[in-house]
Amino acid sequence: IYLRFYMIPRVSRILIYPIKSLDSINVNQVQILRSGALAGDRTFALFDQSGNFVNAKRHPGIHKLRAQFDLNQPILRLRVEETEKLFNLETDKEAICLWLTQYFGFPVEIKQNLDTGFPDDTLSPGPTIISTATLETVASWYTEIDVAEVRARFRANLEIDGVPAFWEDRLFGEAGKTVNFQIGDVEFLGVNPCQRCVVVTRDSQTGEVDPGFQKIFTTQRQNSLPDWLERERFNHFFRLAVNTRLAVTEAEKTISVGDQLIT
Repeated sequence: IYLRFYMIPRVSRILIYPIKSLDSINVNQVQILRSGALAGDRTFALFDQSGNFVNAKRHPGIHKLRAQFDLNQPILRLRVEETEKLFNLETDKEAICLWLTQYFGFPVEIKQNLDTGFPDDTLSPGPTIISTATLETVASWYTEIDVAEVRARFRANLEIDGVPAFWEDRLFGEAGKTVNFQIGDVEFLGVNPCQRCVVVTRDSQTGEVDPGFQKIFTTQRQNSLPDWLERERFNHFFRLAVNTRLAVTEAEKTISVGDQLIT
């Protein structure tokens, strides 16, 4: 008797980041913008006086900021250690900027873009995709990092279960080519493995640097690459999750937890 087991990749988690570089919120459903980004994801961003992002790459102190959102209100709760303040995202922008200016020690401005948000990859602004098994495997490479912490460091939008670790690497192909796939009724183009920076080497809550994180990661990532993978896409091995693009035809469609991913 032969038993055949079929993998059914499904969306198990949807995370959006209302303010770029700050905490995520977990949602059950999300709409696609005309740009291909997720509605509500990186809708706001913080800027300094030179017009540069105030993000974790430039300012590690942002890791210590905790942000809680109620987008139906819309309410933002900011906290640093024992200091906490409640704001309305629509009417209290000046007060938010003042609070953040006092925290960072230089003028901070908050801006909003409802059309495209402020994506990390402007050429491929679609949601980033990773599998639950990948997060679990990466966590297993470290003695003091759990799955929640790996998830918080790598900040992917869509998490897929029902598949083995690094299955999402099937969603990109040769350089210059894209891979077509579908989640629910939304058509995606898989572009490339997402390149990582110094931010993921830090504790997501404190900003403390783990000096061995990158070396362990790149060694294990290289050793775990499957035989079928387009290895030339890895000019280095500090890459995880998949960048995507969506055509304008997908605007206003929705992705929900439980939707199947079809390649």
